[in-house]
Amino acid sequence: MLVVIGASAGGPPALVRVLSDLPAAFPACVAVVQHIRPDFPSRLPEVLSRACALPVLEAKSSLVIEPGAVYVAPPNRHLSISAPRRIVLRSTPPVNYVRPSVDVLFQSAALWKGKVIAAVLTGTGRDGAEGIRAIHRSGGLTIAQRPAACSGMPEAAIATGCVQMVLPLEQIGPAIVEAVSALARGEAA
Repeated sequence: MLVVIGASAGGPPALVRVLSDLPAAFPACVAVVQHIRPDFPSRLPEVLSRACALPVLEAKSSLVIEPGAVYVAPPNRHLSISAPRRIVLRSTPPVNYVRPSVDVLFQSAALWKGKVIAAVLTGTGRDGAEGIRAIHRSGGLTIAQRPAACSGMPEAAIATGCVQMVLPLEQIGPAIVEAVSALARGEAA
């Protein structure tokens, strides 16, 4: 199982809130894209580690992702997950004016065919909307943060008609935990 989360403006505190709800024995892999300036060294894995019961790692090319860990896209590299659960990092052109792009991660996650849960959190722009479409079409569960201050990304995702749950931030982590539990029991998320 794979959980993918995308965020932009206002993302670090939102990610802390969501990831802090995931238990230490979480049975899914988690991949995160947070828009960050390309020339800015990221301390996001360290920041998230302080609030998360799971190990939080900066994604590295060819690393095999494991359940019970969080992998964060490094600055200025697109993150995708290949079929054999390997991380792929690329410096290809920006998508939606950003690199890393939420859409790139989500579209690669859609290949997991129903074993994926995607959440679009706070942020400006449209990044994540096309990825939400792809995940929905492949049978995955799609979640968007109820629009608040920086609501462009969640609103764009919701406008696709492919978001199944629109939740306030504090309910997203528990919803992910419940959906992963349902998938582990063999139920529809």
